[in-house]
Amino acid sequence: MDLVGACKAFVSVSERGSFTLGAAAARIPQPVASRRIAALERHLGGRLFDRSTRRATLTPFGREMLASAKRLVELAEAMEHDAERARLTPIRFAVPDTCPTRDLAFLDAEARRQGLHLDFVPAAPARRAELLAFGQVRAALVAVPADDGYWRVPLGLASAAPPRVETVHLETLRAGRADPVVRRRVWLQPEDDVPHIRDRLFRIRDAVGLQPAQVAVAPALTSAVADVLGSADLLLCSPAQAEELGLHWRPIGGVRLVRGFDVSAGTGEDAERVRLPLTEEIARCLGVPADSATPADQGEAQ
Repeated sequence: MDLVGACKAFVSVSERGSFTLGAAAARIPQPVASRRIAALERHLGGRLFDRSTRRATLTPFGREMLASAKRLVELAEAMEHDAERARLTPIRFAVPDTCPTRDLAFLDAEARRQGLHLDFVPAAPARRAELLAFGQVRAALVAVPADDGYWRVPLGLASAAPPRVETVHLETLRAGRADPVVRRRVWLQPEDDVPHIRDRLFRIRDAVGLQPAQVAVAPALTSAVADVLGSADLLLCSPAQAEELGLHWRPIGGVRLVRGFDVSAGTGEDAERVRLPLTEEIARCLGVPADSATPADQGEAQ
């Protein structure tokens, strides 16, 4: 039997001295209140109300049980209140600090429609992992190798001036004999300062004969963009990010660099609560191309 529901009906009827008024106060039909109280009487083994009078008068047994019933109802209501508060407690969610504010706002709005409340903590990759490891956030969009990524973002090179080629080959950045001083640089932003992107690009740099300083990690995205805007330097970024920054993007010849992302959390339940209902909105924040598919989509297609 529904012990809590029966006790609520019992308390409500006893306080109002009427099955009709008590049922109305409990927001249930009068026959339902009567059935619940009858079931409670059978469960407890005694009559709670004297039904020989027009009013709902408590029996001596009913008066003995009323205090316990009230405590049970109060505990149940307190539990419901705590559950509601817990559902409304924001999930602190570490996200890349490159996510555009407008896209994060769309993500937040959709999360609220899904019954989730997110508190964004923008941070670079290493910091996001650290925040999660020390329990300062409940979930994080972590940087992972492309093959492990739930979301994948292709990277290329962006410049301030429109390039004359459709694909940028890194070997073309070698300084010419006529002007050995001028060396164009490729700037990595902090979001790409992760081994599966940084180290691979450094190996390519060395293989094609570029100087070490020609491919470097910038201390901040702002300084990297400033260098690109004031020179012929290039920024490693996604097409969406290049568009946001007003730069001209081209793919890199002979290599495919991709940012991989997934949701990591203290519990698998938290990760799924964020990942599954918000896949498209997170993809927009990360700059995933519209025609890209998640591993889940690819699995369904197979």
